[in-house]
Amino acid sequence: MIDSIRSAFRVGQVTWRLHALQRMLERNISRADVARAIENGEIIETYPDGKPFPAGLCLGFSAERPIHVVLAWDAEAQAVYVVTVYEPDLDHFGPDFKSRRV
Repeated sequence: MIDSIRSAFRVGQVTWRLHALQRMLERNISRADVARAIENGEIIETYPDGKPFPAGLCLGFSAERPIHVVLAWDAEAQAVYVVTVYEPDLDHFGPDFKSRRV
């Protein structure tokens, strides 16, 4: 899924949900930061039953800043939706920023 998402980003097949844009503004995360995180990132969780499309949580980095991006993938349209974006914190994730703390 990540290769398809990267391809969609490269050709502009991206829909930025309002919620994601609001959170990015609050958290000082730019679209370029998100694009860099997608380019070097990996899907660390999948949500195959997501509606209306399957989704996943991507961990990537912009410079040395970890960024989580929740993405939904429309396979038919070959398009990605950016649902929300945040910087993971050590209260909720391990030092690898992948594993959730319980």
